[in-house]
Amino acid sequence: MATPCFPLSRALHIVWFKRDLRIADHRPLARAIAAGPVLPLYIAEPEFWAGPDASARQWAFAAESLAELQRDLAALGQPLSVMVGDAVRVFQHLHERHGVAALWSHEETGNGWTYARDRAVAVWARGAGIPWHEVPQFGVIRRLASRNGWAKAWDRQMAEPITPSPLALAPVAGDWPTHIPSALELGLAPDPCPQRQPGGRAAALTTLASFLEQRGRDYRYQMSSPVTAFDACSRLSPHLAWGAVSMREVAQESAARLRAVRSSGEPEAKRWRASLISFAGRLHWHCHFMQKLEDEPQIEFANLHRAYDGLRPDAADPDRLAAWRQGQTGFPFIDACMRALQQHGWLNFRMRAMLMSFASYHLWLPWRETGLHLARQFVDYEPGIHWPQVQMQSGTTGINTMRVYNPVKQGLDQDPTGGFVREFVPELAAVPDRFIHEPWAWTGAGTLAYPPPIVDHVTAAKAARDALYAIRKRGDHHQAASEIAEKHGSRKAGIPMTGAKRKRAVRPGADGQLKLDF
Repeated sequence: MATPCFPLSRALHIVWFKRDLRIADHRPLARAIAAGPVLPLYIAEPEFWAGPDASARQWAFAAESLAELQRDLAALGQPLSVMVGDAVRVFQHLHERHGVAALWSHEETGNGWTYARDRAVAVWARGAGIPWHEVPQFGVIRRLASRNGWAKAWDRQMAEPITPSPLALAPVAGDWPTHIPSALELGLAPDPCPQRQPGGRAAALTTLASFLEQRGRDYRYQMSSPVTAFDACSRLSPHLAWGAVSMREVAQESAARLRAVRSSGEPEAKRWRASLISFAGRLHWHCHFMQKLEDEPQIEFANLHRAYDGLRPDAADPDRLAAWRQGQTGFPFIDACMRALQQHGWLNFRMRAMLMSFASYHLWLPWRETGLHLARQFVDYEPGIHWPQVQMQSGTTGINTMRVYNPVKQGLDQDPTGGFVREFVPELAAVPDRFIHEPWAWTGAGTLAYPPPIVDHVTAAKAARDALYAIRKRGDHHQAASEIAEKHGSRKAGIPMTGAKRKRAVRPGADGQLKLDF
């Protein structure tokens, strides 16, 4: 029996795909199908991609995910339509030509640009009398009154049944555009990333399965070092960021695997159990940090604790910024991590934190500029995680333990033989192991095509600590820090955050030390 085709005379239910590029566990899609004729739509927005935190490597991953989504929807009966332009204008055009019965989408905790765009779409929809149904995608709660009970709410959301993929999608008559633009067509500059992960749901599911069944055994013990993290971490972060797989799917698959491990007699069950418990905690913290940006969007632009305003210069020192961005600081482990990020579009969390810490403390660069560079490098850029972490690693939250990573010690701890450094900083191939993290101390340093250290890291770290501690000792610091902890802090029992009243059981120093490795 042929699937009926909806005529253009009926108003459309538009399912607006944004960073939820899948058909499984997609509640807006399922609900829209039950309501009437559905047009699946993705809007490629040139103004968004011209933003300072967007890059061609991100679009390449998104485009691959869109192509697979388009095929999946076509197999159901109605392929994904792709339109280029301003969202409000696109919706207005569709409404004028075909009529829009309702708009359906997932909630998005994006950057400042998407926040403003969504507000504009909401104004348009209200003015046009069109209902916009937004459904939560992560464990983020809109208009949250208090963090009390947030963790339990997350558990409840993630335990809800997975919404099955639709069996069919009635085609809508019309010639709908399906061309997925190239990065060049969107005005994006060339951005080679040769080791980038491929996008799409098939790749996401393969990655999830390989982590839960093979690669994840030593996750807890190997996530901190870039030598082991590229394999030991789940590598799901770009797929979660672009929604090829849902957080609920990952949480439930991980929980099922943990139950199986606990009941098994396999010799490595203990290692698996420890790693899966650690991973489950990181899934919670993924949404915990997104909730911070949801509750306070200005975290992307302004110091969370305003006592730190004016601490660093408004504009970055161009030479220091360039050296850091290019992996030419003279500190081998720092430079290897930056160059690995350039090649892969991914880096484990501890090394991300180290790069940010080094830029903010040792180089004394403003976090907004360095944060934007890292955002562009990350294929898995998730604003809700990125900007709270950028501030955390820069010491401007007022509530977290200050972590000034020693760039030499980190190299010795995480890459003791220097294999990672030599892979990404080949200029140091001739340096003996003993000096690989301090090549300036080697007698042959003058023969290297590699710069000397850009700063004295010990002196620079001390100056940074002194400057921040001076602010923390001010009389007006404590009250504001307590208010920030009350609004944004985890309610799990543990050590109080810096500046928080000790009678409250908010957790952390831990916020600054957890590793959100995926």
